[in-house]
Amino acid sequence: MRTKERIIEEALTLFSTKGYEGTSVKNIAEAVGIKDSSLYKHYKSKKEIFDTIVQEMSSRMERMSQTLGLPDEADMERAARIYRDLTTEGLIQLSRQIFLFYLKDEFAARFRRMLTIEQYRTKEIYGVYRKLFMEDSIAYQTALFREMTRWGVLKEADPAAMAMNFYAPVFFLLNKYDQEPEREAEAFLELERHVREFARIYARSEEGNDAEET
Repeated sequence: MRTKERIIEEALTLFSTKGYEGTSVKNIAEAVGIKDSSLYKHYKSKKEIFDTIVQEMSSRMERMSQTLGLPDEADMERAARIYRDLTTEGLIQLSRQIFLFYLKDEFAARFRRMLTIEQYRTKEIYGVYRKLFMEDSIAYQTALFREMTRWGVLKEADPAAMAMNFYAPVFFLLNKYDQEPEREAEAFLELERHVREFARIYARSEEGNDAEET
């Protein structure tokens, strides 16, 4: 691992345990095993290190979506087509993969903890936390559910409310099992119950889709 990458890794670990404000550049340099002056050759400030971590997390989230074959917000029609063709079992499996990424991926888990700790101390970091884990997620799902409703996949309902009803329990489960990732099997059972209930409430032809799959 290059020095720049080690700085990011050690800084994220410190930020996720001591908080951004509670971590100094000296703390980061000591964790990496270099002098403060050497760290400044790679990053101008602690703020630049934080911004790089945010950029890296955004890239990882994008790569995760690409790996799962999920289009971004620029192609809602294709996204709706993918979700339309999923059975309830398929949606459960997809939800598990996404949930597992945020729960157990070492970078993603530390990143979320860092923002959770620091959101009450730093308004700018709260803004990042709100945007990535609330506003962006709800905006994407609102657009997706609106498109799926237009196609007749979901029942007529407020797409923003549907997005809240789907996302909020998932976000709750992430926080519930954040400190106990080894209990993922239990988390998966709760996640499955949630997805099935969401499909029961909102899917227009959920039973028909499952029958076609079998």
